[in-house]
Amino acid sequence: MINDIIKDARVRMGKSIEALRHALAKIRTGRAHPSLLEHITVDYYGSEVPLSQVSNVSVEDARTLSLIPWEKSMVGPIEKAIMKSDLGLNPATSGTIIRIPLPALTEERRRELGKVVHNEGENCKIAVRNIRRDANNHVKELLKSKDISEDEERRAETQVQAVTDKFVTQVDEIVAVKEKELLEI
Repeated sequence: MINDIIKDARVRMGKSIEALRHALAKIRTGRAHPSLLEHITVDYYGSEVPLSQVSNVSVEDARTLSLIPWEKSMVGPIEKAIMKSDLGLNPATSGTIIRIPLPALTEERRRELGKVVHNEGENCKIAVRNIRRDANNHVKELLKSKDISEDEERRAETQVQAVTDKFVTQVDEIVAVKEKELLEI
């Protein structure tokens, strides 16, 4: 029973870490990366589909992304979707290849993005701590229903805390790497 609670907490905390990684991948660091365009959707014959399903997204150089649409007719809608996105990017088209130059980040913008990264990390830590609280509540319920002893409860809470500490450390490491990436010129 206790092992199931800890295993569930580990899985949920792992999902929180993955959500953090996904959120941080969207934050632009000045370097071209295909994940910057993951959340953009394109109108494809009346339905909204992810950009990666209508074109090949690749990194041309450190500051340029290139897109090659599967269909020639999709060049216009893809350009429009990129311009409408919240990224502030201006695509340049040459034939069927769409190039997206990424402008260098200003120092002020880097600091703002650093704050965003820090906030994402804090939100992830809060989620991990909430999962710890849920796991501890489950252990307390087992104690109340006399399924486990007080010693087992203390041991379980110690194990849950150890798992929580491990994941909080992981969050700190991920945030530190992203902040370092942001401050590189």
